[in-house]
Parts: sequence; structure tokens; C-alpha cells
Amino acid sequence: MHDLSEVFALDLAAYAVMSNHYHVVLYIDKKSADKWSLFEVIDRWQKIFRASNLAQRYLNGDTLDPCEFKALEGVASIWRERLTDISWFMRCLNESIARQANAEDKCTGRFWEGRFKSQALLDEKALAACMAYVDLNPIRANMAKTPEDSDHTSIRQRIRAAISGEQPKSLLPFVGGERLNMPKGLPFQLDHYLELVDWSGRHLAPRKRGAIAENTPPILKRLGISPKHWLYLNHNFESRFKGLVGSAEAVRHACRQLDKRWVHGISDCRRYFSATPC
Repeated sequence: MHDLSEVFALDLAAYAVMSNHYHVVLYIDKKSADKWSLFEVIDRWQKIFRASNLAQRYLNGDTLDPCEFKALEGVASIWRERLTDISWFMRCLNESIARQANAEDKCTGRFWEGRFKSQALLDEKALAACMAYVDLNPIRANMAKTPEDSDHTSIRQRIRAAISGEQPKSLLPFVGGERLNMPKGLPFQLDHYLELVDWSGRHLAPRKRGAIAENTPPILKRLGISPKHWLYLNHNFESRFKGLVGSAEAVRHACRQLDKRWVHGISDCRRYFSATPC
């Protein structure tokens, strides 16, 4: 997963690898991909797939005639688009896992039950809810007691790095609230997010239901979400939200761009809406 994110124009925001499935939150960095040179596009593509002889010649510094160069540019434009495509990322990731699993089990055939499911996160609220949901999967499944003890999760990786005063280089960094000249990264403070995940995790236990802590994380207040609504969203994210996830206005705007009608859900939430374009 980390290796592929270095090749694709996709950054890892959160992940949790479970016993029979995994969750991942990805950021599509199309702006960076658009700036890649022809050489970089080909170089990235050939790290995963076999590049054409024409592409290999270009990488080796051979001179191409105008027709060859134009043909190579056309193919590279397709590769550039695929390197920003979540479907191609998941294809590469799932295929490599399936091949390894089949080799270990000494068998052939289909490994995954079906195609992956994805949801578009349209605003900060949807992003925070989905990331926390992913990071708390091992705790929710009773595979870990605390976030720092949960194996194969982004939250554990972030906590271990934070102890040393750093952020993991292989994960999309936290860069704080929105401002002028905003750098690429997650629009939250790292300490606020860690507090939010810890607070949410403590309210997953049956004995803690309904007991809202007095030290509610400041990120909830900044995002305009009540603790009651946050817990509802975080506990039901995967089962409740389909397609597009975000505020009502964000979903409407996305559907207008897609030229699709939308049907909203979670009417009692008031803060979040999910929609499946139709």
C-alpha cells in the first residue's frame, strides 16, 4: 500500500488492515500528476507495469522521431490518468495480495469476494468521520484495546511518529486549519485528531454509551458537529453512507458537476448527507 502510493498520485490519509479485509482513505493529488514530465510519467508507470519498447528507448535517452514522440505522448497521457485513478490503485494492490495469498495456499482462482466499494468524501466533516472510523476498526472489532496497540493501522503509525515529534513520511501529513497558501495535507491539527480518535474509541464500549466526556475535542466544535451526532456518524459510517458523503450543499454541488440527481439520507443527522447519484 505504501509502495504503490509512492508511484501513484494518491496519498494515504488513513488505513486499517484487518484479518480478512482492509480500509483505506486516499487523497487524489491530480495537481501534482499534471506537473509530471513525460519522463516521470513513464518512469512511474514502468515501476509497476512493463513499459513499451518505445518508452524504454526514451528512458534510455535514445532520440525519437516526431511520429514516435507523438505516439509516446499519447500513451503516456493514458498512463498519467491511470496513475490518479483509485480503481487502478486498488487493482494493483488487490492483485498483488491475491497472488501472494494463492502462492502461500498453493492454489489458484479468485481470492477477493468482490470489487471494492468507495465513497467520495466532499468536505472536512466527512473526511474526519471516515478517517476516525477507519482508525478505530480494530478497537471496534475487539482486536485491540487502544489505538496505539492496534496493529497495521495509520493511527498507530502516527502515534509512534508523534512520540518522536514527527509525522510519518509515508502518510498525508496534518497541516492545521485552512489558511492562505495552504500546503497539501489534512486540514486538522494532529493533536486534535488523536484526541478525537481516542475520545471516540472510549465511547465505543457498551459501558460508556451516552457518557459524553466533558473534554470534548475542540475539532468537533470547529467542524460544527455535536458530540451526539459525531458518535452516531462514526459508529455507522460504512453501513449508512453510500456514494458521496458530505454536507447537503457539498453533495448538491458534486451532483451538479456530475449532472446527476441525488437522493439524501440520514435525515435525523442534520449535519451529514449521503447520496448515490442516479
